[in-house]
Amino acid sequence: MGIQHFRLPDVGEGLVEAEIVSWKVKPGDTVKLNDTVVEIETAKSLVELPVPFAGTIAELLVPEGETVPVGTPIIAVQTDAAGDETAPADGGAEDLVPTVPEPDNGGRTAVLVGYGPRTTEAKRRPRKGSTPAPVAAEPAPVVPAPAPEPVVAKSNEPAGSVHVLAKPPVRKLAKDLGIDLASVTATGPGGIITRADVEGHVTAPAPAPAVEVAPVVSGRGDTRVAVKGVQKVMAQAMVASAFTAPHVTEWITVDVSATMELVDRLKGDKAFRELKVSPLLIVAKAVTLAARRTPVINAAWDEPAQEIVYKGAVNLGIAAATPRGLIVPNIKNADALTLPELCAALNDLVATAREGKTQPADQAGGSFTITNVGVFGVDAGTPIINPGEAAILAVGAIRKQPWVVDDEIVPRWLTTLALSFDHRLIDGEKGSTFLADVAGILEDPARALMF
Repeated sequence: MGIQHFRLPDVGEGLVEAEIVSWKVKPGDTVKLNDTVVEIETAKSLVELPVPFAGTIAELLVPEGETVPVGTPIIAVQTDAAGDETAPADGGAEDLVPTVPEPDNGGRTAVLVGYGPRTTEAKRRPRKGSTPAPVAAEPAPVVPAPAPEPVVAKSNEPAGSVHVLAKPPVRKLAKDLGIDLASVTATGPGGIITRADVEGHVTAPAPAPAVEVAPVVSGRGDTRVAVKGVQKVMAQAMVASAFTAPHVTEWITVDVSATMELVDRLKGDKAFRELKVSPLLIVAKAVTLAARRTPVINAAWDEPAQEIVYKGAVNLGIAAATPRGLIVPNIKNADALTLPELCAALNDLVATAREGKTQPADQAGGSFTITNVGVFGVDAGTPIINPGEAAILAVGAIRKQPWVVDDEIVPRWLTTLALSFDHRLIDGEKGSTFLADVAGILEDPARALMF
């Protein structure tokens, strides 16, 4: 019998930290290999993690709501195996210090899935049982192993940093008392902070601050919310895009009455009987068709290589507002799908996003994005290009408005399209051609036969 520690893995997106959202097990539960044990929120989505071994849950090492770096032990499982390098010599579960594996792939640490953050400059704890090679013929003197150093943990530290040895109840006590565990001296075995250490810290005199900080003045009813997870990454990506790619935005107002008629006909078609058909489906199809005539729309600018990368397929991103922030999952090879297949893919994408279950792989590799601001009753906007892409199309609300047809004013279904594009690789002629092609297909869906 032995204790196995499951460490927070990089789930394949360059993850550096994640929040423990909910545990699916409790101490004493029996788990099989690959049973789901925890749901985490990464910088992009909610992810369910399977346990990589079978046994009995010994301890949950991180409470719900806490954010920890990749590589942190999050759960201890008692197995039939003799234990692994994370288990202490006495077979207990007290050793919570993560033993960092040897670096791989240019200094990046191999984890359960993919690779974690670079650790080439971080101190590493020696592997248990490892012996330094002798430097002389005579036997090396026996040196007792050093006691583990007390280490500091903050839930928002970057990966590669060390963190405090303290069990969840002690962490909660410190949080309730407003105490930073980094400032508490550990007296427990192996450098673990105990309840007595936290309680004793309350009565200890506080050191004088080195720098006087002006107090933050808040008005009545102010609320502060930490920026993290999906929202944090979205904000960083938008800032990087806005100040890296020179944006140009063009607008066009389109009579989409024919598109609305087509949508009504498709709703009654047996091929779409189990599907939800909307004007967005026709917009998506129009984008994939128009990209054939203007392939640079589906390209990307490679700054280090100073190259334009033309994508081999249209991986069509659809901006989705979720309770956890804005995400952009994409439909792989959207240009190769039939209209019913594209409709089914859109339905699945929207449903998954609303449930908060979109996986990192579904958000990676996008080549062009559509943002449908019309669903909020907005007529138009100037969208910011999704990083790694060259353009984004905003679709405004579709409203019945007066329109001139054959010199007569008649009510028609109108919408406004706004195309933002990266002027480093898309000039005005190409951007205008693409936008006009999309508008032409929406105005007369039969025009799609020309592409």
